[in-house]
Amino acid sequence: MPEKLPEHATGKNRFQTAPATLFMDRFMTLVIKAGGALVITSVLGIFFFIFFQIWPLFAPASVTAAKSIQLPDNHYSIIGIDEWGSLPFLMEPDGKLLTADFETGKIQEIPIDFAETPQPRFTAATLNKREQEIMLGTNDGRFFLVSPNFSSSESDGRQLITINPRAASPESIGIPTQPILSIAYGDSGTQKLVVAIQPDGEGRRISASLYKRKRSLLGAGKTSLEATFDLTSLISGTPTRILVPGTADSLIVTTSDGRVHFLVLGGDNNGFSVIQTFAPFDHLENPSIAAATFLFGDVSIIFGSESGENCIFSLYYPEGGDKRLYGLTHEFAELGATPHFIASTLRNKAFLIGGGNKLSLRYSTTDSIRWQQSLPFNPVNAVISGKYQRMAILDSSNKLHFFEIHDPHADSGWNALFGKVWYEGVSSPKWEWQSTGGSDDFEPKYSLIPLIFGTFKGTLYAMIFAVPIALLAALYTSQFLDPGSRSMIKPVMEIMASLPSVVLGFLAAIYIAPLIENEVPSLLLVAAGLPVIAASTGFVWSHLPIQFRKFIPAGREWIVFLPILFASGYVLWGLGPAFEAIAFSVTDPTSRERIGDFPAWWPAATGTTYDQRNSLVVGFMMGFAVIPIIFTITEDALSNVPKSLRIGSMACGASRWQTALRIVLPTASAGIFSALMIGLGRAVGETMIVVMATGNTPIMEWNIFSGMRTLSANIAVELPEAPHHSTLYRTLFLGAMVLFLLTFAVNTVAEVLRQRLREKFKTV
Repeated sequence: MPEKLPEHATGKNRFQTAPATLFMDRFMTLVIKAGGALVITSVLGIFFFIFFQIWPLFAPASVTAAKSIQLPDNHYSIIGIDEWGSLPFLMEPDGKLLTADFETGKIQEIPIDFAETPQPRFTAATLNKREQEIMLGTNDGRFFLVSPNFSSSESDGRQLITINPRAASPESIGIPTQPILSIAYGDSGTQKLVVAIQPDGEGRRISASLYKRKRSLLGAGKTSLEATFDLTSLISGTPTRILVPGTADSLIVTTSDGRVHFLVLGGDNNGFSVIQTFAPFDHLENPSIAAATFLFGDVSIIFGSESGENCIFSLYYPEGGDKRLYGLTHEFAELGATPHFIASTLRNKAFLIGGGNKLSLRYSTTDSIRWQQSLPFNPVNAVISGKYQRMAILDSSNKLHFFEIHDPHADSGWNALFGKVWYEGVSSPKWEWQSTGGSDDFEPKYSLIPLIFGTFKGTLYAMIFAVPIALLAALYTSQFLDPGSRSMIKPVMEIMASLPSVVLGFLAAIYIAPLIENEVPSLLLVAAGLPVIAASTGFVWSHLPIQFRKFIPAGREWIVFLPILFASGYVLWGLGPAFEAIAFSVTDPTSRERIGDFPAWWPAATGTTYDQRNSLVVGFMMGFAVIPIIFTITEDALSNVPKSLRIGSMACGASRWQTALRIVLPTASAGIFSALMIGLGRAVGETMIVVMATGNTPIMEWNIFSGMRTLSANIAVELPEAPHHSTLYRTLFLGAMVLFLLTFAVNTVAEVLRQRLREKFKTV
């Protein structure tokens, strides 16, 4: 008895889809839609997570008023503060320190024991913020060095800051009977330089004393006077202000006519000489300097003019010069009033400038105004705490105002990240990445341009190497190779794509880079000679009589070609030394003879560097990683071209080569383009090969024999060491965002072009 068919399979219902199939179809449609929505949500989630990590880099500083303390009516020559910003101190004319506790508002006068009776009369004072030491000049040509001696303790869960000032024995300087009008000093640890201005008849005298501190195995020894100098004759004009850097080997003198004199101590203490004289505001009708101080690091000087202009001059070597000179590096917007003071920090390159009722917090590296405000009082002096989290401003009515600073990313911003910046010590603005340094006054450099450049550079060299090989190999494999050989070649190429990049990077660093370093001429011969030999062999083979070619089946010509190519490569590689001696010869500095030496010839001929780990190595090894991807996708695209097109082309008299170039390639162009874009994405995002094979140097030059640093490699190297939520940490996330946007833009353009190619060359 025949089997009974289901009801839906009989009669008019037999052409209807089974309910279970419809249910599964609807279910899978929902699953696919949900999966697509989940992917989009995940990508957007990653995007917003990165965005919120990088947004603080572009936020302005937040400065809020905290509290105010009224001080006794007096004249305060200097103002300082402890590292934590809790206990500011001010120097009174009678030689006492006045402290104002931030937490309790308590005001206390602390006498200083100068071991003299009667108490010395002080006519000048200066504060060395780095050493937290006060230098006091007297009316009889002497000076005292006072150390506040901060100490910290904890009581009832609150940090207590105390101060116990101590004064060293007085020293004389200049004219013994004349008061000191201005004094400055610098201490390098091994030597100390003290410079003072005193009245001398109708003019002024500048005197300097150099002290040396001898060191032994037991530590620092006693400081003794080494030499004294009269610098008056070196300065033209009336001196008004002195600045001495922490190196204690030079000094800056400003004069009443707005000029700045840069003096340097000669070797063996043989005296000072004027290295440079310049006028920061010589373009103004009134070029006088109203305020000046060193920026943190003592390499740059901040100037303020009578009209409120603000600029910075820094030391650097001019082009072709052999001495460091001061040059204009940064200019800021006018303050709008004559500045009374400029206060720098001990944390970064920020400074505070104030005059009239204006107060402005600025950052030198980025030329940015972090915060600026008109106040209800007139500031006359200010100080910023060592941790850059609080500032104390003294106004004209002797009221001390405290402000809280929240500016964790002062050294960031659009200009710092993407613009040319004039960093300290360099002769011109530049793009540079250098996130760490060897000293506290290091100026972080967070420009992403060298990293973007390195990403493009590494990708370019990798694609130059990979694209011709991958495309021609895929074309030959799909159109000319016999099916048996093709079934072996393609799996091998796909296995190559699975090789870990860390292995390739290891091979590049340990084996390939040392091998190529001294064999570049051989490599050039092989790279230029093998394509010519291969083309010539193919030409000769195609013109051989059929009675010779019939012994090699179509698609297996590689049996003849490979031995010839291997032998030719071996010979060309062996000719490398002879080619090097002819084309890349230099004079040996020892024997004075001409020898072949490409590593020495390249820098001499091009003026660029020659590094062992360079872009050539990266291009070769990263290209090796990209070739299998491009090859596999391209070969699939070429093989999927309808066979009828190839047969029809050859039936019309076209050769296999003509068919491949004019029929198959255009038809498969959309797939080939996709392969190139996927390979490009692989090269852009490559990390380990670049880290291990380039030296990871963030330089901007197309020199193929120098290294680079890419965005992905930079993230991999620096993110594990970046402090959480620091500027470096967030900048690395910005690098990830830039890489994401670059990849997204390239893929979007690629998809649009791919669709157009598909429409243009569609065959059905």
